[in-house]
Amino acid sequence: MLQTIRDNSQGLIAKLIIGFIIGLMALFGVESIVGGLSNNSTVAEVNGEDITEPELAATVQQLLLSVGGDLGNLDEGLLRQIALNQLIEDRVLRQNANQSHMTISSDAVDRLMINNPQFQVGGVFNSELAIRTMATQGYSIQGYRESLADQMVVGQLMNAYAATSFATEAELNRVAALSSQKRDFRFVSVTLGNRTLGEAIPADQIEAYYQNNQSQFMLDEEVGIDYVVLDKNAIFDEVSVDDAAVQAQYELEASAAVASSQRRASHILLETGAGLLNRRPSPWPLRSRHVWIKGRLCCACAEASADTASAEQGGDIGYTDGSAFPTRVEEALDTLQVGEVSDPVVSEFGVHLVKLTENEQNEYPPLAEVEERIRRELSTSQVDSLYFSRLEDLANLAFETTGLQDISGELGLEIVESEMFSRLGGSNDITSNANVISAAFADDTLIDGNNSDVIELGDSRAVVLHVREHSEPSLRPLEEVRGEIAAILRTEMEKERASALGQSLLSSLRNGEDITGTLADNELQWIAQNGASRDQAGMNGEVLQNAFAMPAPAEGETAFNGFVLTNGTYVVLELQAVQRGSLADLSADERRNMINTFIERDGRATVDAFVANSRLNADITQNLSEEPLL
Repeated sequence: MLQTIRDNSQGLIAKLIIGFIIGLMALFGVESIVGGLSNNSTVAEVNGEDITEPELAATVQQLLLSVGGDLGNLDEGLLRQIALNQLIEDRVLRQNANQSHMTISSDAVDRLMINNPQFQVGGVFNSELAIRTMATQGYSIQGYRESLADQMVVGQLMNAYAATSFATEAELNRVAALSSQKRDFRFVSVTLGNRTLGEAIPADQIEAYYQNNQSQFMLDEEVGIDYVVLDKNAIFDEVSVDDAAVQAQYELEASAAVASSQRRASHILLETGAGLLNRRPSPWPLRSRHVWIKGRLCCACAEASADTASAEQGGDIGYTDGSAFPTRVEEALDTLQVGEVSDPVVSEFGVHLVKLTENEQNEYPPLAEVEERIRRELSTSQVDSLYFSRLEDLANLAFETTGLQDISGELGLEIVESEMFSRLGGSNDITSNANVISAAFADDTLIDGNNSDVIELGDSRAVVLHVREHSEPSLRPLEEVRGEIAAILRTEMEKERASALGQSLLSSLRNGEDITGTLADNELQWIAQNGASRDQAGMNGEVLQNAFAMPAPAEGETAFNGFVLTNGTYVVLELQAVQRGSLADLSADERRNMINTFIERDGRATVDAFVANSRLNADITQNLSEEPLL
């Protein structure tokens, strides 16, 4: 078939058709051809402007990418409806922006594209990466630019409405009156105690609870595994490095350390004629001059030097590791102590007087201190080779055999028996490893009885496992959980007693009765809070929330309320007074933050109202389904 296509593609008619398609692409772009051949059915219409199936499909894909999901885990119909709703909203806003003659310049679009991190390599815009990224999102360059311009102009429109928000002094005072409000209250906490101690829990209640709540007493599915571990670190004991190799490596490192020692020098350079330099013995007048300059160099003077660059630095010529300076200069430095000046040294540059100013000699530790490290490093390459060879053998044996006996015999690995563990994992680093758990509960090992594949635990360990035992989820016997159920039922009884006592106290307070005696009998007491704020430190959050949820009592009166905390404690609360807050109570930062929060919230509300009103006034029809859009 393929050969037939190749043969037919060589004909004149085929070439004319291909040429025609290429011409269309050149004139109108690839998108026009692909779009024309694809399904362009209209899924909605907004003020006469179509939204097509390809647009919807692209938006659905973008939604999937944004949540990192796939249609297999999501309701496709709901996702398409959400995507269409977004498209309709975007289209309405873009039409509003166009009617308001809002535009975005090409330069602004270009700048945004160039600064997009998705299009950059090492912080620099990369055109090839940009084109590839656009293509993966379903865009041509022009299509992406148009989409980006639409997004920017819609953003401009929404920012324009959000920016209209402001806060008046009266509004801020109303907000401050609530946000910085203070309250005086006191409360009694009726905690769970021993009010039911000595009361038996009826057996029929325990049995009824057991029957009605069996899911609480189910044992999880569990497995027990046998496993072998190939550990690279254990192989080190099998590898030996002879003393000669250690000594050779030590000497190599020591010589390298010494070679990296550095000395610093200064010099004075005297230029002389070639004949003078080569004349033997050296001329006495020149040697006398050397002696004079040598004394000056000792005093850190280098005005006589022909090397003007170093002369400006007091004669300093920097550091050497033994190879930076001319050979004779290096040899002279070998004979000097710090601060000493050499006799005249002749090089191809002239005659030097050299001074050693610093001497940093690296001292390498004795062999005894580094022998263990050197021996281990030398053995590492041998260990790596053995480890990877055995890793390959382990993988082959795991595949070819059933059970771990052959693997243990061939590779000398101990078979370890694990405890039973669930899908939540076991108690050690092997059975708590996610990859081990996954392999233990896989059909291939759990049902078919095969060994697992090699599971690598980092760079130095690998595991193969075999399921030894498997237990299905099961209901624990009643006798095993009878004590647990009794404790649960007693806790419920305690909650009921605490609630009953709390409600009794609340009723007495509302009736104007004195509860002092009842509090004493039950070892309870009032806890007072004066001037408490909404975010009062050190206060139970639930108590604070309920205290500020109560209406303010009338002048000279108090109000009461009762409620149950999540831990079962019943709280009786008396609200005594409410002090309204004001802007004056706020610091400059608090006031600034409150203004920004108010404007931001009001801006969001303004934009939401504009979007809702624009949709309400738009002529929208949709063909996605018979159900109305959300």
